[in-house]
Amino acid sequence: MCCGALLRTATGSCTPKRFVVAASEFTDLPRFPVDFELAEALTSAARQLHGTGTPDDTLTAAVQLAVRLLPGAEHAGISEIQRGRLRTLAWTDEAVRFDVDSRHGGCEPHPDWDRLWTTPVVRTDDSDADGGGNALSGLGLRSALSLRLRADRRRLTVLTAYARKPHAFDEDATHVGRLFTAHVSLALDSATVREQLTEAMRTRDLIGQATGILMERLTIDAAGAFDSLVKASQRENVKLRDLARRIVDANSGAQGRGVGER
Repeated sequence: MCCGALLRTATGSCTPKRFVVAASEFTDLPRFPVDFELAEALTSAARQLHGTGTPDDTLTAAVQLAVRLLPGAEHAGISEIQRGRLRTLAWTDEAVRFDVDSRHGGCEPHPDWDRLWTTPVVRTDDSDADGGGNALSGLGLRSALSLRLRADRRRLTVLTAYARKPHAFDEDATHVGRLFTAHVSLALDSATVREQLTEAMRTRDLIGQATGILMERLTIDAAGAFDSLVKASQRENVKLRDLARRIVDANSGAQGRGVGER
């Protein structure tokens, strides 16, 4: 493939990952611990959260741990609300997987979630109150305890525990939930930073390889090759790292075909 063709290659879209979690794997944790047992359980949970490799792994571990740690919890999910769109990032079972576009008349599973932009906890004691008719009531989920994990100007991330009986979550459950989500938030931030650093190193290597390919093909120096790469990225409206990856992949394919032809 010629260099000009390499530079004209566009990038594909990236679909967000989602994870469904099977039965709890954290058998060493007591279910609904209290007092000193709670401190030990939270310490153990923190170790397991910080031992995860990626933010996705952290979310997966968090919903499993929430069901074991929060008194009254039967199901758990972590959802993200951004620009009017709600989607579930991790869930213990399909009953608590929600994907709603409120801008198009969707029925939100928790009508009070907007309050989490300004308050850390929202509790639903009975979804059947006032006649029900909401998403939780329709699924047989009577109680919900929603805890804010992250919030900025455009995005809200929420961990929610659910139960099939009303008034399942009391002040003790709320207290445990807030302690637990503090650990989840720290672990998620840590995993995110690790992922970003790893991606930055990979991006640097990719750009370096792509620059080397352009230097050889166009017989120009490193500065000229990098400048060509940047201009192509701007012209095609493609991220620099994605364009570099395409060039490296295309060059590897061309080398492979050349070997086969010989």
